[in-house]
This record gives sequence, C-alpha cells and structure tokens, in this order.
Amino acid sequence: MLLTIDVGNSRIKVAVFEYDKKIELFIFDQEKTLINIKNIFKKYSNIKKVMLSSVGNLNEEIVHFIQNTFPTNILDHKTTFPFTNLYATPETLGIDRLVLAAGATLLYPKKNRLIIDAGTCITYDFVDDKNNYLGGAISPGIKTRYKSLNDYTAKLPLLEKKEVNYLIGNTTESCINSGVINGVCYEIEGFISQYSLQNKDLTIILTGGDADFLAKRLKSTIFANSNFLLESLNLLSLYLNEND
Repeated sequence: MLLTIDVGNSRIKVAVFEYDKKIELFIFDQEKTLINIKNIFKKYSNIKKVMLSSVGNLNEEIVHFIQNTFPTNILDHKTTFPFTNLYATPETLGIDRLVLAAGATLLYPKKNRLIIDAGTCITYDFVDDKNNYLGGAISPGIKTRYKSLNDYTAKLPLLEKKEVNYLIGNTTESCINSGVINGVCYEIEGFISQYSLQNKDLTIILTGGDADFLAKRLKSTIFANSNFLLESLNLLSLYLNEND
C-alpha cells in the first residue's frame, strides 16, 4: 500500500493506493497537516511507502514525523524520471511539473503530451513522443488573477471565481469575472491550438484545483483529472520499483 502526498502552495492532497487502485483521497489546509497525517497513518497502518512531492513549505517537524513512521521518498531533481530532461535550468524546475510529466509519459506512451496544471499558477509542460521533456510556460492562475486586480488597484474588489456565460460585462464585477475567466480559457485554448499545430497526436491533460471548473468551458478534447499529480506519484513509484 502506497501513500502519495502532494504539498501545494495552498492545500495538501493525500491519496492511498493499492497498486494502481486509488483507495481514498484527502484534501486539507496546511494548518491541519500534522493531525490529518497522523489520522491517515492510524487508519492505514499497513502503508509500505510514502511518495512526497512538495512545492509549498512543509514544516520540518511534519517531514520528520512522516520519515520516521514509514519509508519515505521525497522527490527532488536527483530522482530518476522516465524521460530525458532538456530544460535549460533543471535545478529551477518545480518538482510538481516533473511529477506530472512523469505521469503523462508513463500513462500515454509514444505520444506528444501537453500537461496543463491549473492551480495557483497555470503551468504548461510538454513531453514529446520520444520522451523528451522540453519545458512549457507559467502564468497566473484564476485565484491569483482575481487577487492581483485587488492588490494592485485602488478600487477593484476581490472576487471569487464564478461561472461566466457572457463576453461583455456591464458592471465592474461582471467585467472582472469576464476578464479573468474568459481570459484564462482563451489563453489555454490558444496554447492548445499552437501545440496542436506543431505536434501530431497531441494528448492534453488538464489537472489542478481548477481543472473541473475549466474543463466544461474548454472546446478542445482533453483528459481532465484534478488529482493527476497524486496518480502520477503512484505511477512513478511503480516505475521506480521496476527499474531499481
């Protein structure tokens, strides 16, 4: 039994796997990490291994607790991944992007893959059909765009994301919602269009906290899976076990 932990910028996701089957999923804020991890360990005392990917700041006390309870693989740039990393500055590349690229490589062999992770940031990562990781792009996520409009202007309000079925807003609130939501969708569709023009047989994976919200608005054919990083950790664990 494997425990996968994804430490993001705002939330922590944890999943329990039995080989390729997901048993249970947990999502919680960082403030409640230790008590939640202890409860999960108590419930699943037969965990054999932990795979941990972190882009956020996880308290050292929590890391030590996890390491002292079960064998733990904390992924870093020295981890063996199932692709050739051609990024010019590999040491600056986020571990979450590497894990997602690994999951796409293992799940969709011999394909050109574009992985779009819509969270605090929107990241685009491309792995070609020869398993070369080439890089991608980073832009602000939905929540970040709303917050920046409020932070860097004197009078624009801080709004939450909502469904938008119009292009032209006729109030300040509706204009902000149109700009943020439609802007994100047009951006993603634009990236998909350009990647598709340059790469045949393109497989597109949309993941992250806003994946389900965005998936129904996008016209492109995509595989939407908000928990793809956790599943990628499981796939990577299986890969590492087979290639030790």
